[in-house]
Amino acid sequence: MRFQRTATYDAAPAEVFAMLSDPAWRAAVGAAQGVTSQKVTVTPEGDGCRIVIDELQNTAGLPAIAKKIAGETTRAVVTEVWSSPTSGTVEIVAPGKPTKMVGTTRLVADGDRTQQVTELECTVKVPLISGKLEQLMVDNINAGRTVEETVGAAWLKGER
Repeated sequence: MRFQRTATYDAAPAEVFAMLSDPAWRAAVGAAQGVTSQKVTVTPEGDGCRIVIDELQNTAGLPAIAKKIAGETTRAVVTEVWSSPTSGTVEIVAPGKPTKMVGTTRLVADGDRTQQVTELECTVKVPLISGKLEQLMVDNINAGRTVEETVGAAWLKGER
């Protein structure tokens, strides 16, 4: 299942990239999303960087069928590899679970603003119910991106 989301920030791409690659911003997003625990690693690579977010998420509120697979909590590892300050790849996995999201993210200047365009392909390898679980994953990622955009807008205004 395909996921696409465009977030808009009132800042230049360089400012948005600086925010996205700041472990403190990633921690603020995790706190706003209510993650149980989180470890963020940012490693410079060439003109870009590698960002790894390893977090434990509570599954309260998920449908019973999803909780059967995920359990009471689930671990998510998000890896973003930015080959430049405006382009990167994204991979989201839940170790030991039959789920995966892979795709791209890019920052596009739009006047005084920046559009962050994220496109992912979601796959769940569970016979008969994969479509329902993929939709659930896409919905959760979309909700998480909404939180990121809200925290990002405040961050760029100096609210930290």
